[in-house]
Amino acid sequence: MTTKKSKLRMFISVLPGEQVEVALAEEGAKENQVKEYYVEMVHQAKTKGNIYRGIINNVDTNLQAAFVNYGADKNGFLQIDEVHPEYYNTPHDATKGKKYPLMQKVLKAGQEVLVQVVKEPTGSKGAFLTTYLSMPGRFLVLTPGREQIGVSRKVEDDEERGRLREMLEGLNPGPGLGVIVRTVSAGTSKTTLQRDLQFLKRLWKDIRKKGTEESAPCLIYKEPDLASRAVRDYLSDDVAEVWVDDEHTATLIEEYSSLLFPRKGSLVKVYKDQTRTLWERFGIQRQLEQIYSREVTLPSGGRLVFDQTEALMAIDINSGKISGKTNFESMALRTNMEAAETIAQQLKLRDIGGQVVIDFIEMRDRNHWREVEKILRNAMKNDRARHDVGKMSRFGLLQVVRQRTGSSALSITMEACPCCKGSGLRRNMEWQSLQALREIHRQLRALPHGTPTFLFETGAEVAMHLLNHKRERLLDLERQFGVHLDIRPAR
Repeated sequence: MTTKKSKLRMFISVLPGEQVEVALAEEGAKENQVKEYYVEMVHQAKTKGNIYRGIINNVDTNLQAAFVNYGADKNGFLQIDEVHPEYYNTPHDATKGKKYPLMQKVLKAGQEVLVQVVKEPTGSKGAFLTTYLSMPGRFLVLTPGREQIGVSRKVEDDEERGRLREMLEGLNPGPGLGVIVRTVSAGTSKTTLQRDLQFLKRLWKDIRKKGTEESAPCLIYKEPDLASRAVRDYLSDDVAEVWVDDEHTATLIEEYSSLLFPRKGSLVKVYKDQTRTLWERFGIQRQLEQIYSREVTLPSGGRLVFDQTEALMAIDINSGKISGKTNFESMALRTNMEAAETIAQQLKLRDIGGQVVIDFIEMRDRNHWREVEKILRNAMKNDRARHDVGKMSRFGLLQVVRQRTGSSALSITMEACPCCKGSGLRRNMEWQSLQALREIHRQLRALPHGTPTFLFETGAEVAMHLLNHKRERLLDLERQFGVHLDIRPAR
């Protein structure tokens, strides 16, 4: 008996000229389950995938890396293993001695290079760059400078891999060019791949021409906006409907999708209801809001708590309704299994990268450890980012290392709280009011003799706390300095 595959829906919400949101959701018994979510603000448009003509600003011999001015606020970071040999000023034989030369011997400041952004700039760090360019089409990725022809590792079916390799034998990218067949190519025809290859070769020709004509630093090629990328990268046969709440965007997507799926005439649907948003209509608003929450509730009543540190992301699993000794082990297993499924989903939705340490509820049975590990690995199989799942320790700790894809909704839409400066904690009202009293006392001592009224402005919360809880102390100060105190919230 074959199991029926769940229907996928793609939702695209557009605020014209300002913002694009994309969600991929799986149709469930009660509600659509969000599997992937991406957001892009126009003023914060992504640079990942963009190609620039840059100038090497300086070469760091300790890091064996170059800092490249490509037109951004911060110079990009280019490691020696990301430098194509065509940019070497002196020849290097990798078969003799080290695989890579010393960067200072093959590159110099002022040298111009064609670079592509691999990783967006974050915080104080500039973008991570490469000179090994790649241009994704719908079915193929063109790789200038690497004459490789292969199939994406994510195509796991051996029979399909063999079929795609056979089709690749007849493709001729041309001298100095390579191609990789993308995962979405499964089931496609050789003619379709040939068309995609011709498109990418024309694109590369335009990029190369512009790269020789424009003055550095400058943008040579810009990746399409999120709505177009979503159709190119995520629209597959599994997607039954594409809902768009902007007619102009829907028209563009319909034109593109009709070329990819000519038999799906009613694939793209325009959402026109003005009484509620697209997210509210399909019941995914709550799930999107949960992405930004520190806590996520599990079906059994347990909770996941996410805490980001400088070095890693810590995820703690709280037991919730678990109580008693007799059923503790079975309830711990159930909660941990639910947590493993939810964590895999949240890592993808939040685009959490780097080291992730998960503190599961401790279990005595080693078979239960392996079961939870297996669930986590299986749940992460569909994650587009590279990742590695470790083994659970006897204390319930498990480490995951995940590549950040640079599509995090959190990094785009969140900022550090001005009160706590990102720590999640702030001084309590008692402490703040005492500091205010200290400042009032200092300023009163400096007042000219005979001043009738003294105005002190502070935050609304502190002002109310002073007036409600420190009134006696304020009256004492008025008597001591012979002045009327006027405490007001700052405007």
